[in-house]
Amino acid sequence: MGSLVSCLSDPCPSASPPPQAKRRSSTSSRGRGGGRDSAKATMAIDEEALAAAAALVLGQRGAVGAFERSASVRCAAKRQGQGPPLPRSCSTRPRSLADPELQPQQLLAKDLNTKYLETNIIVLVHGGGFGAWCWYKTISLLEDSGFKVNAIDLTGSGIHSYDTNKISSLSEYSEPLTSYLKGLGVAEKVILVGHDFGGACISYAMEMFPSKIAKAVFLCAAMLTNGHSALDMFQQQMDTNGTLQKAQEFVYSNGKDRPPTAINIDKALLRDLLFNQSPSKDVSLASVSMRPIPFAPVLEKLVLTAENYGSVRRFYVETTEDNAIPLPLQQSMCGTNPPEKVLRLKGADHAPFFSKPQALHKTLVEIATMPPVQAS
Repeated sequence: MGSLVSCLSDPCPSASPPPQAKRRSSTSSRGRGGGRDSAKATMAIDEEALAAAAALVLGQRGAVGAFERSASVRCAAKRQGQGPPLPRSCSTRPRSLADPELQPQQLLAKDLNTKYLETNIIVLVHGGGFGAWCWYKTISLLEDSGFKVNAIDLTGSGIHSYDTNKISSLSEYSEPLTSYLKGLGVAEKVILVGHDFGGACISYAMEMFPSKIAKAVFLCAAMLTNGHSALDMFQQQMDTNGTLQKAQEFVYSNGKDRPPTAINIDKALLRDLLFNQSPSKDVSLASVSMRPIPFAPVLEKLVLTAENYGSVRRFYVETTEDNAIPLPLQQSMCGTNPPEKVLRLKGADHAPFFSKPQALHKTLVEIATMPPVQAS
């Protein structure tokens, strides 16, 4: 998004149309000794990612029951007497050094009784281009700890079928979230977790429904002040390594003589920009699941008041290896608009739900279990 500023100041119509998405090819490796094995490994990763995405979509539509974490559990009865059992799920395989924060026996808050918390409902709001699918690890861990979790697909995101290019405002983009909050009971409260541009969405919701939000968590997210937009946030510090600017591809569905309607991220640069610490299978999942980012909400300046937005407890979670919203920019936002507490995920990229799922889980549980502030 760092180049959004240049897009508005320079004549955008002269920009060349976005290039077609590049597809991986395995034909270039034919005839070489290790080519076939490499191609098979790539295809296996893509198939695994597609299967995970399909399972999540079907589960959200009510076509199937709860997601089964292990094929060895699902197929155990059928395989009796048919040789050795299938391998167990990846949770029992040797842990990767990519997430050394917690040992397996520490992953879940097993002794936590969520019934006695201020609220045990956590609502996860994805960032620009993402969808509810990106939270699959976080959902599983939080539910196993006793929380009720809802992952929202914002308008034109995930499996929400609306055309991203037609989204004209932040209120329209955030409508699935505000509709959910509107439907809560009188005494019900939730914890909102917003990632990336989802920070602007939860800020908008905090202004509209402050009494229904116990805490708001900004996860490497846009934490804006009154009268500012996400575009203003990126003006504070332009992308230092150029990756963000190179990765952006503007979409002009209303013609080149009109402002952009959406932003695509070049799939060839996804890993460098968003997933530089994430597992390959999650990068593959993102590459087949991400959708364009609506442009109009990025430009919209928020109206936030001390009475509404300011009455909700805010927490910020920093990610130290973030190439999309670098750590200095995150710290700048916290300095300008101080939250109640700043927490840090060491070694996390811009997608900590992929790169540091257990550490993120521990942090969210820590925030959720903080007692209510006593009225003075």
